Amino acid sequence: MYKQKTKETDSNVIEFIENVDNPKKREDAYELLDVFSKTTGYEAKMWGPSIIGFGTYHYKYESGHEGDAPLVGFSPRKAKISLYFSPEDKKREELLQIFGKHTSGKACVYINKVADIDKDVLKQLINESVKFLRDMYPNNEL
Repeated sequence: MYKQKTKETDSNVIEFIENVDNPKKREDAYELLDVFSKTTGYEAKMWGPSIIGFGTYHYKYESGHEGDAPLVGFSPRKAKISLYFSPEDKKREELLQIFGKHTSGKACVYINKVADIDKDVLKQLINESVKFLRDMYPNNEL
């Protein structure tokens, strides 16, 4: 049976950010912490060793695979900052067109620094992802 790797932990978010090597990336992490916290209204929690997540939902796929995940989040990684929004949200691609300098994969949006993006569009991406996941998985927020 599949074991979920990334789970909410009791690790301290501020301690994690303080241990980010690059001072500019650390500064950006604090800025993102502020934007995500204020936009979602959720307290930041560590997910696994390096993801800062906001809110929680329980998902279950037709395959039977299920688990818990943050509604949105970010991770100040060495190469780039990873932003986590629902990849299934149809408005995501539309908003990314006006987001600023980024690349994206299936589940993540990658930025070099906060100064490269439009923070108002970031807030829209956060709100859209939270709304989408709440609508997709109603009444199961933890």
